[in-house]
Amino acid sequence: MPATRFQNGDTVMGRWPGSNLYYEVKVLSYDNKNRLYTVIYKDGTELELKESDITSMAIFKQGATRSRSRSRSRSPGRPRRSRSRSPARTSRRSSSRTTDVQVQRDKLKEVLEVRLTPMPMKHENNSNSKNEKKEENNTDNTASTIIEKTETESENQAGGRYNLRRRKDQGDGKAVEMEKKEETEALSQTKTPAAIKTTDLEFGGRVGVFLLMFLLPLAVLALLILSGQKDASLQSFPLELPTLQSLWDTQVFGIVLLWLLFQAFLSLLPVGKLVEGMPLKNGKTLKYRINGFYALLLTAVVVGVAVYQGVDLSYIHAHFLQFCTSALLIVTLLSVYLFVRSRWASEDELAPGGNSGYIIYDFFMGRELNPRIKNFDIKFFCEMRPGLMGWVLINFAMLLAEMKLQNLENPSPAMLLVNIFQLLWVVDGFWHEEKLLTMMDIVYDGFGFMLTFGDLAFVPFTFTCQAYYLVSHPNELSVFWIVTLITMNGVGYYIFRKANSQKFAFRKNPSDPAVSHLKTISTATGNSLIVSGLWGFVRHPNYLGDIIMGLAWSLPCGFNHLIPYFYLIYLIALLVHRNARDERQCRKKYGSAWEEYCKAVPYRIFPWIY
Repeated sequence: MPATRFQNGDTVMGRWPGSNLYYEVKVLSYDNKNRLYTVIYKDGTELELKESDITSMAIFKQGATRSRSRSRSRSPGRPRRSRSRSPARTSRRSSSRTTDVQVQRDKLKEVLEVRLTPMPMKHENNSNSKNEKKEENNTDNTASTIIEKTETESENQAGGRYNLRRRKDQGDGKAVEMEKKEETEALSQTKTPAAIKTTDLEFGGRVGVFLLMFLLPLAVLALLILSGQKDASLQSFPLELPTLQSLWDTQVFGIVLLWLLFQAFLSLLPVGKLVEGMPLKNGKTLKYRINGFYALLLTAVVVGVAVYQGVDLSYIHAHFLQFCTSALLIVTLLSVYLFVRSRWASEDELAPGGNSGYIIYDFFMGRELNPRIKNFDIKFFCEMRPGLMGWVLINFAMLLAEMKLQNLENPSPAMLLVNIFQLLWVVDGFWHEEKLLTMMDIVYDGFGFMLTFGDLAFVPFTFTCQAYYLVSHPNELSVFWIVTLITMNGVGYYIFRKANSQKFAFRKNPSDPAVSHLKTISTATGNSLIVSGLWGFVRHPNYLGDIIMGLAWSLPCGFNHLIPYFYLIYLIALLVHRNARDERQCRKKYGSAWEEYCKAVPYRIFPWIY
């Protein structure tokens, strides 16, 4: 292995990405494969820098001195002198001039002194952003420059924008002129940070995502086939291959397309408020129309009118496999479109997790962060609208199908509980739709096959598994079980909503009386981590509440088969994996503060277990 220029623990000068500004940093490690140094700045920020962006303290000081000397010699306010030394000059005069130069040098050094000040970081589950602006007193009354850095991170990258501010000068005019020159040069040389190449591949890398793209759709189809069989036991495998006619119907495909177009139309209605999303890498923010709750109400009205007019929604149950395969075809076509259009996206529009250069991996993860057609945000629309509303509609169709197939005058208590519990969750999601803009899916993940499949196929056709199962496998519930399930779902919902509300309120205003009493741990980045209340019980109380609700949704199906518990098993696996991602990023970002937090809150999701 070739010898490295700088060693671990060395204190050097590192260039801040996207600018020509250097700051004192400490070398933490060197990645021989990528040839990158991991360094830490005084404010606690860790970045990976190339060797060309690092220089030793001694060389930097010599270069800075020569640069300032050249700037003074070229100042238009200074008369040009002859380079030849006059025999009549005395050494005393030369000494006086040297002293004057040294004094000006010291003043200039104070003028050009810069300092990093942490600004808000808005992605953490339980952290608030503290905006600190500090000014130093200058005894010489010279101007000083403050650089403010606004960080926006998603789980494995730092990006920023830079704002140069100068206080009004009351001192030397030449110092002010030099400072303006330095500011102009810094601003002209500051560029939008280029997209960082993805090196940390998830889900098993290229091979893993290749297998997932084929296995996930097959798993969904197998789940639906088992749920619809009289014997829904896993022991009924291997399954017989379904006929093409049972998988495809052109009319069903047309219905799915009309559903997507109808929801897209509702999302564009000029109702609801316009809000700004999180700052992007280029410093810009996108605007989003928050009208999901109104769209849900309008959808309910349209469905109600259709049922009143005699439309038989049990058609969805009879052609459920065909609806699923139609959705899978749309997912594939949309993913191809998104990947092709990402080739024309600018670097600052690419997602940090989908820019590896490997076609299969980037196709799965998604290259573009916020693909838009004019003001229509494709990812934000797909994230909730067609999938979650489709979830509610399918559940209602299963309720009608159960009454029809089981000859019931009223829905069974088990089917009613599943419909009500899951409807509550969906209504809550649309009521708090704005909070989606701070979630990992929107802020960090690109929009590719992974999210497209999850939003348009996985959610509506697996989260409805309990209702689909109950159509063919009715289950009687006693009053005791009904009360127990209602209580369990209520407790889970309370924990889920209370934790998320505390998190949102704390990010927005830590002085809010609703959260100001919570104990916190300060971090070097200027954020604080909550260590009391629900967030002091476990590190992710919102995950815990979600899992308790998932259990309440599955128990109405009884204990005869494992299939109805697929959602619960999937949810636990998903949240444990997401927790691992959070832990890795927080440990890297917060360092010793995160270790202190983990000691104060030892359990991640399940108290006394995990």
